[in-house]
Amino acid sequence: MKAIIIEDEQSASENLIFLLQALAPDIQILELIETVSDAISFFKENNAYDLVFMDIHLADGNSFEIVKEVEPRAPIIFTTAYDQYAIQAFKLNSIDYLLKPIREAELKNAILKYKDKHRKTLVSAEQIEALMSLMTAPKKTFRSSFLVQRKDVFIPIVSSDFAFFFIQDGVVRGTTTDNQTYSFKEKLEDLESDLDPELFFRVNRQYLIQRAAIKSLQTYFNGRLVVHLKPQEKDKIVVSKANASRLKAWLE
Repeated sequence: MKAIIIEDEQSASENLIFLLQALAPDIQILELIETVSDAISFFKENNAYDLVFMDIHLADGNSFEIVKEVEPRAPIIFTTAYDQYAIQAFKLNSIDYLLKPIREAELKNAILKYKDKHRKTLVSAEQIEALMSLMTAPKKTFRSSFLVQRKDVFIPIVSSDFAFFFIQDGVVRGTTTDNQTYSFKEKLEDLESDLDPELFFRVNRQYLIQRAAIKSLQTYFNGRLVVHLKPQEKDKIVVSKANASRLKAWLE
């Protein structure tokens, strides 16, 4: 398999090559390109390659300009330092990506995904246009505080002061870091949407947990995890096998 790397940071390209040599020795690096202009020239003159690794920001511009000018004839795996909100745009457009700094496990999954499913999936100019629109859209603002009620008293509480939210007897409740619990009228899905996903993670149907409240993770049956919190919740919080890998990646 022949690959092209488009990357202007030497340390990043060296790291990617090192990981590729360890994970996929069958991949031959044909070309290491550092600029938009050189990449456009290369793609206009060459088509004997199978896969492209492409950093988004290059020395002379945005790599999306490459795809708009000349569509590569192979699938692209973008490498990006964008935050997770922008990365959602990649998912919506069915474009593969690796978040920098690239980790071995993520690279391995991307290569397996390419080999198994995406061999014929190419990135189109239309996808790039849609992706750019999503990435340049204003970022969503997230809820920073709550006004909770206890009897006849209203109490303002900063969102990050909540350790976790959960469903009990059909009612959504939130427990703070000082182990005080309050009831909410909103659904847990609504809170999940309103709160910053950098801070809160939906581990299962019953629990939405703040990052700083996670004390440890414990392996459980069939690839699942048990989450231990501070303050400790009396119920056992079990994360499914499918969600376990996402949770560990989020915590990293």
